[in-house]
Parts: sequence; C-alpha cells; structure tokens
Amino acid sequence: MKKSKSEDIRPEYRKEELGKGIRGKYLKSYKKSTNLVLLRPEIAAAFPSDEAVNQALSTIIEAGENEPITKVSSRTRKKQHAG
Repeated sequence: MKKSKSEDIRPEYRKEELGKGIRGKYLKSYKKSTNLVLLRPEIAAAFPSDEAVNQALSTIIEAGENEPITKVSSRTRKKQHAG
C-alpha cells in the first residue's frame, strides 16, 4: 500500500526542522568498517556457520604462509568456470 504525502513523517516532526539530508554521507566509513563477502550458494552450503568459514580460511592461510597470495582476475575466473 502506497503512503500518502501526509504519512511520510510523523505529525510531531516538522519537515523544515529536519534539514536537508546528504546522500552518501556515511558511505566511506561504512565501506571501511564492513568486510562482507558474498559466497556462491554451493560454497555457502558447505559451511554450517561463519565460524566454520573463518576456520577453513585460517587453515588455508596457515598452510600457505610461505606462498605469496596472488589475485585472480575476473577473466581467469570466467575461464575456470566455463570449463
């Protein structure tokens, strides 16, 4: 159900007192403090919890401590998934 203009804000608030909002005001700090990663469904299904994912990644990091971590380009990933 679509709200009418009179339902946008509560009556005790006056729009002119709220001031003008600033789009994206907190975006930079939000991006700095979040580290969400989107897993493919088949990967997520293999882990029962976020702690299980962290443990698996920690194990991989420990196993490869002497190996440099290389970034995989999106082109390489597409080729790997294509077959």
